Amino acid sequence: MKALVLTEKEKITLNEIAKPEISPEEVLVKVSYCGICGTDVHIFHGEPGSAEVTPPIILGHEFSGEIIEVGSEVDNLAIGDHVAVDPNIYCGKCRYCREGRVQLCENLSAVGVTRNGGMEEFCNVPAAACLKIAHSLSLASAAMVEPLSCVLHGFNQIRPIKATTKTLIVGGGFIGSLFLQALKYKGATQVDICELNSAKHPLLKELGANQTYTDLIAIKESYDLVIECAGKKVTSEKAVTLAGKGGEILLFGVPSPDTIIELPAFDIFSKELTITGSFINPFTLNEAVSLLESGDIKVDALLSHEVSLAEVPELLANFPRLGITKAIIKL
Repeated sequence: MKALVLTEKEKITLNEIAKPEISPEEVLVKVSYCGICGTDVHIFHGEPGSAEVTPPIILGHEFSGEIIEVGSEVDNLAIGDHVAVDPNIYCGKCRYCREGRVQLCENLSAVGVTRNGGMEEFCNVPAAACLKIAHSLSLASAAMVEPLSCVLHGFNQIRPIKATTKTLIVGGGFIGSLFLQALKYKGATQVDICELNSAKHPLLKELGANQTYTDLIAIKESYDLVIECAGKKVTSEKAVTLAGKGGEILLFGVPSPDTIIELPAFDIFSKELTITGSFINPFTLNEAVSLLESGDIKVDALLSHEVSLAEVPELLANFPRLGITKAIIKL
């Protein structure tokens, strides 16, 4: 079978390898679609993912497909089932797992990060990591269950959304667009968004954005909630300025590990700001599947680039320059 193998920093090649064998607790998934996440780009450039990455490894933690083989101890899935995959595997034994904070697991492993993932034609996956999806949901949309579930965990980190929650999203890419739709679904009436690429603004308006900006400096309002989706120093720092009294800041974008931000301590003190992070997707997968199956969250229009396995190396090497909202591999 064909697989993309990351062998070292910034070197990923399309290889012919043996189809994986499955253990009694696993299933074999014929991969249909695999999303390319910003985290994959970080890993390609030698940075960690949700856990440390040790090449050689096959990336891809956002994927969907059809089960073609079932392990002897698997009784909840069958050949022919369509599934999305939760890549994160928790040890269940450490302090954080025992406290119900599995996303902080001290021994976290992940499909497409510490074990081979979806950038291959067939992938062996723990049955416990598979979510059965309706055949009526396109497999391209189903591959987006994982990023949507991460967004939903972000909402669990902040106060409940009200109609009066005035929100600014910083970064109108794929994740920002998911947050926009989810905020509207949860009842927020004013959701503004700042996105440098003005070509994305018409779609953001269509998805419900009240006001779109290309420059944070141009924004003169203050917000109850600022969701930072860019993972940049300047946008993280500016979020404190744009948050109003009693406001919240959700730092959701994935920064480089060496990014250091400087924040005005007096503003945090005097405005009683709450600043929080959000990591991966505990306990939100079923809701993500439900929102996609119902059509309350739509992703098809956000899939801007559909590529083959052979096109991925060049895409990863040139990712920032390509104007990508979301790239997805069709296998």
